[in-house]
Amino acid sequence: MDDFGTGYCSLSYLKRFPLDTLKVDRAFVSDLTVDADDAAIVRAIIGLGHNLDLTIVAEGVETREQLHFLRAEGCDLVQGFLMSKAVPAAAFFDLIRAADAGFEGVPAAAARNGTARG
Repeated sequence: MDDFGTGYCSLSYLKRFPLDTLKVDRAFVSDLTVDADDAAIVRAIIGLGHNLDLTIVAEGVETREQLHFLRAEGCDLVQGFLMSKAVPAAAFFDLIRAADAGFEGVPAAAARNGTARG
């Protein structure tokens, strides 16, 4: 479910639809390191999703501080400009190959999956 927590995304959808992934909307990720409410909401979404055996993806990750917070809270996957700006499809494969070297000092494993769920 994309953009969870905003718009028309209802908690009842978590029961109604066969989901495997929950994406945390960038509106909560952008200030999570400076806004205690955003941090609490992101923690709650990660916990809720994991309790429902869902993979959690945080979108809009732009800073190392956001990545560190999300990793510490057990977020499964991240996406955002910290990993890469949008690229044309032809350049995507080069980007994946470069992931082995890491993105802007972010370890390649973190770039691929935020952290492993344990």
